[in-house]
Amino acid sequence: MSESPVELVFIPSPGLSHVIPTVEAAKLLLARGGDRLAVTVLIISLPEDGNDKTDKMLSDIKATVPRLRFIGLPFDHNAPGADSPVFRFTYILSCGDKIKQLLSDLIEEPSVPGSRLVGLVLDMFCTNLIQVGEELSIPSYVYYTAGAFSLGVLYDMISLRFDQDQDVTQYKDSDTKQLSSPCASQPLPAKILPLFVVDGTPTGDIVLDYFRKFAGAKGVLVNTFYELESYAIDSLHAHYNNYPKVYPVGPMLKNNPDSGDPSAADLMTWLDDQPEDSVVFLCFGTMGAFEEAQVKEFAEALEGSGSRFVWSLRKPTSSLLPTEYEDFGEVLPEGFLERTAGRGRVIGWAPQAAVLAHPAVGGFVSHCGWNSVLESVWHGVPVAALPLYAEQQLNAFELVRTLGMAEEIKIDYKLDVTRQEPGPEIVPAGDIEAAIRRVMAAEGGVRRKVKEMQRKSREVLEEGGSSWTSQKDFFQDVLRNVGLE
Repeated sequence: MSESPVELVFIPSPGLSHVIPTVEAAKLLLARGGDRLAVTVLIISLPEDGNDKTDKMLSDIKATVPRLRFIGLPFDHNAPGADSPVFRFTYILSCGDKIKQLLSDLIEEPSVPGSRLVGLVLDMFCTNLIQVGEELSIPSYVYYTAGAFSLGVLYDMISLRFDQDQDVTQYKDSDTKQLSSPCASQPLPAKILPLFVVDGTPTGDIVLDYFRKFAGAKGVLVNTFYELESYAIDSLHAHYNNYPKVYPVGPMLKNNPDSGDPSAADLMTWLDDQPEDSVVFLCFGTMGAFEEAQVKEFAEALEGSGSRFVWSLRKPTSSLLPTEYEDFGEVLPEGFLERTAGRGRVIGWAPQAAVLAHPAVGGFVSHCGWNSVLESVWHGVPVAALPLYAEQQLNAFELVRTLGMAEEIKIDYKLDVTRQEPGPEIVPAGDIEAAIRRVMAAEGGVRRKVKEMQRKSREVLEEGGSSWTSQKDFFQDVLRNVGLE
C-alpha cells in the first residue's frame, strides 16, 4: 500500500450547528488517519454567521490540531435572491464555481506538499457539489449531522415524492394518516413528519432534492452510534439499496464545553451551589424562541413544578435568529423573577454543553435538535421533548416512543421559524409541568436508560468501539476508492 499523504476537504453548510460537528468529525478522522491524513475545512459564510466567538473557536482548534486548516469563502454581497426564504440554500448553489476553483487550486498546490486530494466530505445541504467533485475526478461523501432514523424517513419521503409520485402534502397536519418506514419499529404519525417535507413550499422541494442527491455519493457519515440507533442503522443497510453505505461515526461533539466564558461565570458559580441532579435546564437551540403567550405557560409550569431551573429565554424576531431581551420583565408574568429568585435563573444565550455537563443539572427541556440529543446522552441528562422545526419531531418520536429515553411534552409540536404562518397552538403549563416532574424523578426509568446510554456513548469512541471501527472503515474505503488501499 502506498503511504503517500492524502487530504480530505470538508464543506459544511453555514451555521454553527453544522460547522461544529463537521469540525469534530474532521478531528476524529485525523486521529484515525494518522500522520498520513490532512483535512481542509471550507467555511461558507453568511452575514448572520460571522461573529468573533466562531472565529476564536476555529482559531483555537487550528492552533491545537496541526493537520487541520480552514479556508474561508467570504460572503458575496452581490448574490441574487438575498430576500428569499430559501436564500440559505440557493446561495450554496451559487457558490459552485468558486468552490470548484478553490478545489482546483488545492489539487495543484495541496496543503501538504506531495499529498493527494482523495475526497470531498459534503454537508447534507451541499450535495450539489457532488457534481463538482465528479468534474474534478474527486469522490464525494456526505456528512449527515443528524441521526440514522431521520435519515431513513427522509429517504422514505423521497421515494413517495419522486418514485411513487405521491402528493406528500396530504400528510400535513393530518390527525389520521400514518407512514410505515423500515427504520421505524412502529407506524409514524403524519404530524411528526418534518414541515419542510410536507408543506409543498419551494424550500421543501429544494431540501428533498439535496437528500435525493445522496444517492450519488460514495458513502454517508452519520453523527450517531450503533448502540443508540441499532434498529435504524440495520434498516439503512438492509432496505435502502439505492443509497450508499452509512458509517455511524458519532457522537461528534465539541470536546471542551465552554464554561470559561466570562458571561457564563456567574451562572456556573450558581450551579456549583445547587444539589446534584436538582436543576432543570430549558434551552431551545439556535433558532428557538417563543411568543409571549407561550413564555407565560413555561413560567407557570416552572413555578408549579417547584424545581430549581436555568431558563435560556430569547426574543423571537422576523429573521431566523432570536435576539436577547433587554428586560425579561417585558415578557414574563408579573412578579415571576422575584418569586423564583432563590431557585431559578433566567438568562439569554446559554453555554449549553457546559450547563449540561454540570452535575447539578438533572433534566433538559429541549427542542431535540440532534446536537442537543447527543449532548444530553453524553452528559447523562434526560430530556423533556418539545420539538420545534426541521427533523426534531422525528428525533423526539424516536427518543420517547422507540427508545424510552425521553419524556414527552408534545412531540408533534411545530414552530414556524420563518414566521410565515400563524403561530402554533399554545402548549399548556400543565403539560409542561407534568413532563418536568417526570423527567426530574430521581428513580425514573428514563433516567436509568439515559445513564446507561451515556456509558455506551463514550465506549464507542474508544479503540475497538463501534464508532471507532466505523471511522477506520471509512478511511480505508476512501483510500480504496482512489486505488490506494
